[in-house]
Amino acid sequence: MILKDILAISGEPGLFKFIAQGKNAIIVEHLETGKRSSAFSSAKVSSLEDISVFTENEDISLGKVFDRIFEKENGGPSIDPKASANDLKKYFEEVLPDYSKDRVYMSDIKKLFTWYNILHKKNLLVKEEPEKVAEDKEQPVVKKEIKKSTSKPKKSKE
Repeated sequence: MILKDILAISGEPGLFKFIAQGKNAIIVEHLETGKRSSAFSSAKVSSLEDISVFTENEDISLGKVFDRIFEKENGGPSIDPKASANDLKKYFEEVLPDYSKDRVYMSDIKKLFTWYNILHKKNLLVKEEPEKVAEDKEQPVVKKEIKKSTSKPKKSKE
């Protein structure tokens, strides 16, 4: 998923869209209400693109987790974040079976499903285009021939 301009602001409910950079703050727009406001440098602002989920092996980006939910639901909304804790854990294990049960809390899981459903409702779940693999066209190696001189060096007169 492309989550570049989607932001989460600590202490603020919902998600925000980046609008512009101000002198001491950034201008954001709340995705659900459409209200614009300033997020000052003292606020903890995180781009969803920079957030990842802990797993047993390696961390997985939030975009890839959203891709898995999107595929599981065939493009539909995910489970209701207000469902029971057991239902949420079971659903999350289906999406990401090797997530770290020690480091991913129930509040994180609820927030993840809330964000997914907000983005789904606003049609902002845009799949990333697979990167085109650049073909390595090898440049022909040009070997320069070094000619060795067969004549003897001239002796200097002293």
